[in-house]
Amino acid sequence: MKGIIGAICGDIIGSSREFRPIKTKDFRLYNGYSTFTDDTVMTLAIASWLMKDKSSMDVLVSEIKAFGLKYPHAGYGGMFKKWLTQDNPKPYGSWANGSAMRVSPVAWVADSLEESQKLARMSAIVTHDHPEGIKGALATNDAIFLAKIGKSKNKIKKHVESNYGYDLNRKLDDIRPHYDFDVSCRGSVPESIICFLEADDFEDTVRNAVSLGGDADTQAAIAGSIASAYWDVPSNIASRSIKRLDNNLLEFFIDFHERFEK
Repeated sequence: MKGIIGAICGDIIGSSREFRPIKTKDFRLYNGYSTFTDDTVMTLAIASWLMKDKSSMDVLVSEIKAFGLKYPHAGYGGMFKKWLTQDNPKPYGSWANGSAMRVSPVAWVADSLEESQKLARMSAIVTHDHPEGIKGALATNDAIFLAKIGKSKNKIKKHVESNYGYDLNRKLDDIRPHYDFDVSCRGSVPESIICFLEADDFEDTVRNAVSLGGDADTQAAIAGSIASAYWDVPSNIASRSIKRLDNNLLEFFIDFHERFEK
């Protein structure tokens, strides 16, 4: 299975390590703390927007609010929580990685890189209108879209470097010892992309992301969303994550998958 399942699996696998960081790839993928968080909820909010009216910013805001308020304890940041409660919410200059964690559906809906970039920018700016927040969403989107259409890792790497200025020449073995929890796009998106670039398959990508000991669920969601456009997500991993969705989220996931990913 390919598609936004990669973000969902990454989120759920990384969730138990968000505040229990580890610096090894040797860990159980699922445990009693494994659950969906805001990464999954917001990914499916974007999916719902795209299924309803991808041209409407009003629908986008409405869907993000609806999903956010339905799952108020999913792990949102303080500014986003405040945004959710406003009658006419405005972007608040966020540079955090929330824009990148939720962007994956746009790459599966779009027919061209240019269309995906337009949708990715829209998906970010309703909250994350800081240049770094937009850049994180665009870089992640581009990597997913290029992987979806069969581009090589090297071409994906060169595209992201040349268009967004991220340093993707670093190695995880050099990053890992000194890496810490970082929710900024600048400090987490490039590392998430490197987790994909260094991996051998989907599972290896997610293990790479969690092993950094940072914002594990979000980085695994970002890295996983790219990996699941490049490789299939193994059925045993996909099924164990899908079982952790409630009926409401599962319905939106299945609907999106049937319409855009098959």
